[in-house]
Amino acid sequence: MKKTNDGYFITRIKSLKYAINGAYLLLKTEASIQIQFSIGLIMTVAGFLFNISTTEWMIQLLAIGLILISESLNTAIEKLSDFIHPEYHKKIGFIKDISAGASTFAAIIAIIIGMIIYLPKILKFLEN
Repeated sequence: MKKTNDGYFITRIKSLKYAINGAYLLLKTEASIQIQFSIGLIMTVAGFLFNISTTEWMIQLLAIGLILISESLNTAIEKLSDFIHPEYHKKIGFIKDISAGASTFAAIIAIIIGMIIYLPKILKFLEN
């Protein structure tokens, strides 16, 4: 283990810097994260337009977070798998497929949450 003379607070600031850099790298380089982040922004705008409740905001933000986290972890698993075994391998492919499946579950749940929140509001808007 590497010894450091930095205090606890300085170490936490450095950790935060690495985390922010990681989020930036994801948004800059990964198409799937860019798409999901854009959809999250659109849903945030929709939340303001439809004046969703505080509870709906919390659930929507959790769904957006779930998507971004699952896509980020999927990307990390894929990058690590490619680093460990750059050429195609059946077991690595299986691992990557399972990781992508987790992101798919998150997306399905987020879509259902979006439908529960927005479908009644859209139908009410169309009635008027």
